Amino acid sequence: MLGWALTFLVIALIAAVFGFGGIASASAGIAQVLFFIFLVLFVVAMVARALRGRTP
Repeated sequence: MLGWALTFLVIALIAAVFGFGGIASASAGIAQVLFFIFLVLFVVAMVARALRGRTP
């Protein structure tokens, strides 16, 4: 999922360079949403691992 977020970020940056405002903002929005979903899932996984008592 982080790969998808980075892909949309790159698309947004390329579109911004070429001046496609709508595409850039849409891609940046998708990348931001995917990044925050990944971040939340990462935190949940770390909490679940800590509660099970395993060492990192």
